[in-house]
Amino acid sequence: MTIALDTLIVGAQVATLGVAGDYGLLNEGMVGIVDGSIAYVGPPSTQFTAAETVDAAGKLLTPALVDCHTHLVFAGQRIADFERRLEGATYAEIAESGGGIKSTVAATRAASEDELYSLAAPRVRWLMASGVATVEIKSGYGLDLDTELRMLRVARRLGDDLPATVRTSLLAAHTIPVEYLDDSDAYIELICREVIPAVAVEGLADSVDAFAEHIAFTPAQVRRVFEAAQAVGLPVRLHADQLSDLGGAALAAEYGALSADHLENASADGLARLAAAGTIGVLIPGAATFLDEDRRPPVAAMRAAGVRIAVASDLNPGSAPLASMQLAMALACTRFGLTPAEALHGATRNAAAALGFSDRGEIAIGKRADLALWDVDFAPSLAYWFGAPLLSELLIAGRRVDLWKTPR
Repeated sequence: MTIALDTLIVGAQVATLGVAGDYGLLNEGMVGIVDGSIAYVGPPSTQFTAAETVDAAGKLLTPALVDCHTHLVFAGQRIADFERRLEGATYAEIAESGGGIKSTVAATRAASEDELYSLAAPRVRWLMASGVATVEIKSGYGLDLDTELRMLRVARRLGDDLPATVRTSLLAAHTIPVEYLDDSDAYIELICREVIPAVAVEGLADSVDAFAEHIAFTPAQVRRVFEAAQAVGLPVRLHADQLSDLGGAALAAEYGALSADHLENASADGLARLAAAGTIGVLIPGAATFLDEDRRPPVAAMRAAGVRIAVASDLNPGSAPLASMQLAMALACTRFGLTPAEALHGATRNAAAALGFSDRGEIAIGKRADLALWDVDFAPSLAYWFGAPLLSELLIAGRRVDLWKTPR
């Protein structure tokens, strides 16, 4: 008796990733797919027939990658800022002259929904070309009710039109808008009383994010945002301890955050609290590289505490114009000291958990068939080759994806 499948992948070096820290390699493995889910993982077998068979010819098969931290909906460019910084200008000097995040906010506020969509769609495709099937997109360049909603509507449209799964995060508490520079508490009040309720009514966000830092918002202000989010049933995440130790890791743990991101200055106590809360620690090596920062997140302490580590691109115009999760994995190894296996887990299983997903990120029966086939046969190669176009095939929910096809 034979079992009918939709798709059968044969002859692959399968990295199942079923155990933390291990590739879970299956040599010359076979993966069967039915109705968008994995129905078989194991050695070659003659018990299956399939409508489509993919001969991997010894190539590496992994779960498709998950980018759990991006800011890819925005208008305008920050290339002039980049050039000025290379010439020696400081961040403060650039901001005072009208550059920095203020310029992105102004351009994004001025852009229509269609304009923002047209700019953002290629960025999602760039990530997909690096093996990404699931991506998180934040707001945070509007800093007013109308533009924050517009950004999230664009992110929802991207998820509807493109093959990748999109998760959205409201990041109105990203920085203090110019209108509220003298009264940041009033801006927090706007977020809590108007923005979060409006986002909840329209169902535009899957989580609420905030930036706890001396250049952004205090822990007390973030608590108000988190409490408003939880009041409408939205989980939270936090940009934590990036520039200083404000107790961001512990704050994220206190609210059971899905993730605490950056963590360059997280304390041992904060990391222990993250581990106990099950909050994922998301590393952002692209920003550290682009800004040429010396500070590294305490990876050894994260391991010792038992914090699950994810890796993300942080794709944004100011500090991380990085549109490749494969390159993010490489930088996580060379800049932050992850092993290639940790980086792959960080870009799959752990990144999926940072978005609240348990149905993807590993190759196992019953999991969603988001898969990436690579033009290599050795798993560490994904972190070794810097930016090489290694992706051979991307399958999302079991369907082979044409990365540059017009939206469905």
